[in-house]
Amino acid sequence: MQEFDPERFRTDTVALQTFNDQIIQEFRENDGNVGGVFEDIGVLLLTTTGAKSGLSRLTALAYFTIDGAMVVAGSRGGAPKDPAWVHNLRATPEVRVEVGTESFPATAREAEGDERDRLFGEIVSVAPYFGDYQAKTTRTIPVFTLQRRG
Repeated sequence: MQEFDPERFRTDTVALQTFNDQIIQEFRENDGNVGGVFEDIGVLLLTTTGAKSGLSRLTALAYFTIDGAMVVAGSRGGAPKDPAWVHNLRATPEVRVEVGTESFPATAREAEGDERDRLFGEIVSVAPYFGDYQAKTTRTIPVFTLQRRG
């Protein structure tokens, strides 16, 4: 498996996609369990609708449970631009989430202002490298909650 390299993934879209594909494969082969850098962190698979293409897009993401909500952050290792999945969520917040062996529809909601800051602070408290990512970019790393539908 390709090594996790946030510095490289900030700018190398092909390397990031290859790594993402490997994580998805490992997730599916091991009932949602992923090792390596993600061994001690929850990982989910998020299916979004491409904002331009309208096609399904699958991304593996670290997630955090905060106040009973599933929370994800669009860090891309502190890249200067948001990851594509963030753009997709803003355009179409209806998604599919896979956690472990469970799959369900959900609605994404972007946290703003004080709520975003509080949630991001909670993320940093358990995964300090997210703070490092924020320090590498001038953009505010977006934070989303994922609410199960149905």
